[in-house]
Amino acid sequence: MTAPIELDDPRTEDLVVSDTPWITIVWNDPVNLMSYVTFVFQQYFGYPKKRAEKLMMEVHRDGRSTVSNGTREAMERDVQAMHEFGLWATLEKQT
Repeated sequence: MTAPIELDDPRTEDLVVSDTPWITIVWNDPVNLMSYVTFVFQQYFGYPKKRAEKLMMEVHRDGRSTVSNGTREAMERDVQAMHEFGLWATLEKQT
């Protein structure tokens, strides 16, 4: 009679499920005024004026700014909302 084969139990602490959040990026465009972009960030995200202005300046100066992060579904909603406000926005997986 052969001996039973013992299999190692998977170690749950070795299993890592990466739930890397997604981000919403707003891009600079030649159409929208800086004051309007600040207004949108305050209105939609509820950011205080200082934070909205900081993000707007990143868009203006760097050409883009990460304005929110979270699940893919939430970022899809944020991108859609930015489009409805007339801003150029995309989402991507945060690295």
